[in-house]
Amino acid sequence: MSKVKQAFARGKAFIPFVTCGDPSLEVTEQLVYAMADAGADLIELGIPFSDPTAEGPVIQAANVRALSSGVTTDKIFHMVRRLRQKTDIPLVFMTYANVVFSYGADKFIRTAAEIGMDGLILPDLPFEEKGEFDPLCRQYGLDLISLIAPTSHERIRMIARAAEGFVYCVSSLGVTGVRSRITTDVGAMVKLVKEERDIPCAVGFGISTPAQAADMAAKSDGAIVGSAIVKLCAQYGADCVMHVADYVKEMAQAVHAL
Repeated sequence: MSKVKQAFARGKAFIPFVTCGDPSLEVTEQLVYAMADAGADLIELGIPFSDPTAEGPVIQAANVRALSSGVTTDKIFHMVRRLRQKTDIPLVFMTYANVVFSYGADKFIRTAAEIGMDGLILPDLPFEEKGEFDPLCRQYGLDLISLIAPTSHERIRMIARAAEGFVYCVSSLGVTGVRSRITTDVGAMVKLVKEERDIPCAVGFGISTPAQAADMAAKSDGAIVGSAIVKLCAQYGADCVMHVADYVKEMAQAVHAL
């Protein structure tokens, strides 16, 4: 069983996201340790990109801050090497196809696997184009994680059949960001996936409160939270670690209580 799937083996999973290098890579490293200690089951590490099309204003601003402070893919790889000396929590990169292309797809995926990453999420990669990365991910043992949105049933089934690691269920069309309510029928999406494949499904985009996290996890196998955490990083800067840890603990407890 892949380490990504193992994150769901003990029950519902709580998955936080941070943008690497916001406010600094040193703080990102401390955030990973703190979130792991606070009950996170898997952590998404965002590699910043200059044109993050799936992101709302909160994560876009974090991308700009990280890039303007000089963060590069190589520096993030070095940080992951340091992380892997101290924690074995499942880790996945979330970035854009262009980042992987410009680095060199083979070199990027091989290096990510070598330093101890477990998966890769590319939100701008259409299912039809996944063939450019999927064979490399399989070769090096990295789960290429598929996203499904509230679209046609047949499309969800098609993506589910080829999915690895877990299926990222996008709770709403549009970009990432905190939402006051989530109206998508997540349960129906998860049911379609499970009819095709026995694979964990986690829900992201818009979750910010313990009640929302518990509600989404009750309908799936886990909850993913990004913008609400990135907001705390923006608000508290270098002092954000304790605030993020407290927030992750509260969210993880809500999900694990199910």
